[in-house]
Amino acid sequence: MGNLLKVLTREIENYPHFFLDFENAQPTDGEREVWNQISAVLQDSESMLADLQAYKGAGQEIRDAIQNPNDIQLQEKAWNSVCPLVVRLKRFYEFSLRLEKALQSLLESLTCPPYTPTQHLEREQALAKEFAEILHFTLRFDELKMRNPAIQNDFSYYRRTISRNRINNMHLDIENEVNNEMANRMSLFYAEATPMLKTLSNATTQFVSENKTLPIENTTDCLSTMASVCKVMLETPEYRSRFTSEETLMFCMRVMVGVIILYDHVHPVGAFSKTSKIDMKGCIKVLKEQPPDSVEGLLNALRY
Repeated sequence: MGNLLKVLTREIENYPHFFLDFENAQPTDGEREVWNQISAVLQDSESMLADLQAYKGAGQEIRDAIQNPNDIQLQEKAWNSVCPLVVRLKRFYEFSLRLEKALQSLLESLTCPPYTPTQHLEREQALAKEFAEILHFTLRFDELKMRNPAIQNDFSYYRRTISRNRINNMHLDIENEVNNEMANRMSLFYAEATPMLKTLSNATTQFVSENKTLPIENTTDCLSTMASVCKVMLETPEYRSRFTSEETLMFCMRVMVGVIILYDHVHPVGAFSKTSKIDMKGCIKVLKEQPPDSVEGLLNALRY
């Protein structure tokens, strides 16, 4: 039991040491309403990732059009290639808005009195699992986005073409699908290195500012507790042996990194200060003990 108690270097007795069942947690009657609401959002997450992974972009068509500005056929080919891609990018952006609302619902459930964050996570494991699934999706999405420069290239070409046509008083059908206001919001979203994490960070900050009667510690302690639980499960052989697959191990690492980043954005002094309730050295040590290829993206996410 000794290792289980050594969660952090400070206030050891106050830190959680329980197993959070990321594989099998099922909702209780008290969790079910919120769980169903979040589940309806998460059921689309895998198709979003598959769609993003399959995103090839219209780089060649755009290059051909730019190099041959007087060739109408090449201009049309580039435009016809980019438009359906922009519709896909809109779908990803709209999913981020659904995710934002889902996260705020979960935070409401996992931070409300009279229970402490540790009690919430231990009692409401199905909601904690959904929180983890949101973070897991977010980091996977951002890893794929960071490796795909075509996304910003395609969208930049789209915006330049729309602006040019607006100057010429032309209205294109695509503007009914992605109007100027939507394009502006999408542009800000895709300009971020990690757009989904930025969305979650903003959602968490907004949750804190809108719930002024709720101490900020309720939210930050929820995040630091989740990070601590993940770290303990990763570094404790007894807990690790309960994972049935390597994917669950990866899941746990992504979740740990995700909550650290959220904590860093929301907490007044951040995750890396000496007064932080997250053992950053311990968390990074756990990551560095894994094969470098599998954790490079996670370590990069912490550096941003």
